[in-house]
Amino acid sequence: MELIPGLPNDIALECLIRVPYNHFSSVSLVSQTWKTELELPGFRRHRKSSGLTRFIIVMAQARFDSNQNSFMGKKYMAAPMYRVTLCEPETGIWSDLPPIPGLSYGLPLFCQFAGVGSDLVPTVFFACASDSDRMVLVAGGHDNEKNALKSAMAYDVFNDKWVPLPDMARERDECKAVFQHGKFQVIGGYGTEMQGHFERSAETFDVSTWQWGSVEDNFLETGTCPSTCVASDKGKIYICRGSDLAILQNATWKSVTELPMEVRCSPHLTIWEDKLLVIGSEKLGAPHVTCVLNLERYRWTRIATPDEYSGHVQSTCCLEI
Repeated sequence: MELIPGLPNDIALECLIRVPYNHFSSVSLVSQTWKTELELPGFRRHRKSSGLTRFIIVMAQARFDSNQNSFMGKKYMAAPMYRVTLCEPETGIWSDLPPIPGLSYGLPLFCQFAGVGSDLVPTVFFACASDSDRMVLVAGGHDNEKNALKSAMAYDVFNDKWVPLPDMARERDECKAVFQHGKFQVIGGYGTEMQGHFERSAETFDVSTWQWGSVEDNFLETGTCPSTCVASDKGKIYICRGSDLAILQNATWKSVTELPMEVRCSPHLTIWEDKLLVIGSEKLGAPHVTCVLNLERYRWTRIATPDEYSGHVQSTCCLEI
């Protein structure tokens, strides 16, 4: 069947791969043939090989309340309402996704995002990372009794199936996870008896052998919260360290550049190719600002952030569409 009547299918396909990603849903409604074509893995591969894909930062972001500073001195504050927002770093375009069915009052307060293949994919304070193909791996956190967990699981997005992983060697509440080179690395966290006192150690799960490696006892510096750890496709790991951005080199953290003043409070990092996006604020309660770092030149570029997208960010992931 012809994709576009009167045009050879190879030319019609060249037209379809140039449709902006935010119009995919509309294009899919034109015909079943177009819908089927857009859902084929080959369509995504062709779009990528033609240099037409776009990197989208997906965030669990609170709506920013410009009046919240007046409540900073009060003992109780209303919990923020989080929703899914999108930022296209190349164009500076921001947008919202419609509310998730069944979550009309916002996302769960401590949800996590992971980008898996062409899909988006939530224990509390767990670590979560994706293999960027079809699996989301989850580890640690705590249960309803505030007991830190050693457990880990993997979610197969393609088959919609949860698979248990072997337990970690240590309990890890509020840990962070990264995935690189076929390995799921769980960093920091703390045990039930060590509330808030973060460990320096890390554990790595090898997907090919389905086993955890030995505990790395001195992975982090003393007193470091691992929440800002991110890993690049090239195997480099970065973390915010005070006012600096640091990289792990030969088991030592080395500062590579200063963080802009306006993103040093509650920073959240997302990495793709040779870029690193940081969204944070200058002080508690201030609107969030977005900056992108070129990891080859270590130059910062600020992205204009509309007021409605300047709220606190709980979690992010990067999708290539």
